[in-house]
Amino acid sequence: MNPYVNMSVGALLATVFVMMSVSIASEGIFHSPVPEKAGFAIAAAEEPAGGEAAGAGAAPAAVPVGQLLASADATAGAAVFKKCQSCHSIEKGGPNKVGPDLWGLVNRPVATHEGFSYSAGMKDFSKGGQETWTFDHLNHFLSGPKAYVKGTAMGFAGIKNDKERANLLAYIREQSDSPAPLPDPNAPEPATN
Repeated sequence: MNPYVNMSVGALLATVFVMMSVSIASEGIFHSPVPEKAGFAIAAAEEPAGGEAAGAGAAPAAVPVGQLLASADATAGAAVFKKCQSCHSIEKGGPNKVGPDLWGLVNRPVATHEGFSYSAGMKDFSKGGQETWTFDHLNHFLSGPKAYVKGTAMGFAGIKNDKERANLLAYIREQSDSPAPLPDPNAPEPATN
């Protein structure tokens, strides 16, 4: 055999050996096990087929919003709002992000925040700006956005825990120049759309 062929084959085999050794060593050094529990599970509810009207498919809340808010803690709600802050700001004059700024949200007309382009589903739900974000609407919406407002672009699965949702509502209520009065805890729950 030609000595140049022997050197070429030897160089090729040496290169393969070095690359395999580096691969095995780096796998041993940089290997990270799969965590036992995911850091944050994202649960997305499926939208039922059939094009039901906005709010028709949403299950009514078990506890009226007035009773929930009677014992709500706005400070705890600030911690719950961390789930929302990647898509929403809540400071006065704050920027729109993926979702609109939420400053002064309670009793604000639905789908009317300046400078934000709302989905067709949210515009339909707003009835041309005639519908407002009452505590009851917010309670139902936050428990399951896609079930309450058909066609909304909000991809959040919702907050199923009543206490957590009440704390969030109390926090959102306080983020205003003049916070809306709390609903009467003894008042019957209004009928949903």
